[in-house]
Amino acid sequence: MGAVESNIVSYAKIGADARTAAETGDRIAHIKLSLVFLPLATPVSDAKVLTGRQKPLTEIAFIFAEISTRDGHSGIGFGYSKRAGGPGMYAHAKELAPHLIGEDPNDISRLFTKLLWAGASMGRSGLTTQAIAPFDIALWDLKARRANLPLAKLLGAERDSVQCYNTSGGYLHTPLDQVLKNVEISRQSGIGGIKLKVGQPDLAIDIERVAAVRKQLGNSFPLMVDANQQWDRQKATRACRAFEEFDLTWIEEPLDAYDFEGHAQLAERFDTAIATGEMLTSFGEHAQLIMGEGSDFIQPDAPRVGGITPFLQIMSLGAFKGRKLAPHFAMEIHLHLAAAYPIEPWLEHFEWLGPMFNEQMHLKDGRMHVSDRPGLGFSLSEQALSWTAETEEFGKKP
Repeated sequence: MGAVESNIVSYAKIGADARTAAETGDRIAHIKLSLVFLPLATPVSDAKVLTGRQKPLTEIAFIFAEISTRDGHSGIGFGYSKRAGGPGMYAHAKELAPHLIGEDPNDISRLFTKLLWAGASMGRSGLTTQAIAPFDIALWDLKARRANLPLAKLLGAERDSVQCYNTSGGYLHTPLDQVLKNVEISRQSGIGGIKLKVGQPDLAIDIERVAAVRKQLGNSFPLMVDANQQWDRQKATRACRAFEEFDLTWIEEPLDAYDFEGHAQLAERFDTAIATGEMLTSFGEHAQLIMGEGSDFIQPDAPRVGGITPFLQIMSLGAFKGRKLAPHFAMEIHLHLAAAYPIEPWLEHFEWLGPMFNEQMHLKDGRMHVSDRPGLGFSLSEQALSWTAETEEFGKKP
């Protein structure tokens, strides 16, 4: 037998014995979905409440997905909704869950696309993408846990901690004297920045509150404001001009979230940075914002855009265009993502979710530090279980 014939026989034997990647690997065996309502101790009001567009926030709906595989690996993820939509998200998540049973948990990008098209008749943003987020986040958590790495390290961390600012002490329903007390408590706890809500019907009240906090903090401490989309272009221009003297880190959502052009004009006109993006619910919407030069800071929210998979796409485009990053809410997830962003980011601190998890996050010297726990590094507490309204399971436990 010649050399050529020998090689053909050898390759044929190898081909007969070998298996492809599709024929091997782990498989998703079981999914548990939970609808949990987190009550807030004090109803929360921002500018949307003062203008009558929304009611005070009294609770937050969370949809948790706990995914287990045939080989014994597991991950947990969540999505959320404020004021309305939680039961709708949960209902759609129940429609999506069966599509994952038997799938390879490694194929996260493909599975995101699969779930996106499963609900595409309702669109590829909004509730349909937000219902995907618990699964996508759980799969990334599973992947990092399997590697025995914090998610930030799995993604390739640029840093081990992220500068962190507090929002929850500066809502519009809070009297100014209490705001000043909250500011001091936050600063003593190790927070790195303070954000105030603005958008009062009378701009003079906003200016008074911002001036008082700036005086208390001093000129160098990072201070941000958030108007929650409540100004038109004329009011936003006046407000941005008035706030220039306070050396703010950014002015957030001065206009409607989808007024990309208006935000771009403000970003070009004023020295103070413009931040927006938290209300956008897909990579495509964020791409419009970023490519339209619509802000200096981008503020994607992983649960709102559909999970970590689209968030990473937003990060890549944002970094390419030189945008700064300040993810919205859900610091338990966003700490890991912000730690992997090449440009120094900010993390938003909310203590609201603390009772829902057994583990605590580590804040020190103005920065939130990535723990050494694998994955996202959290598990549901007994308190979260007591707040659970509904559960449903799919597949079989391994």
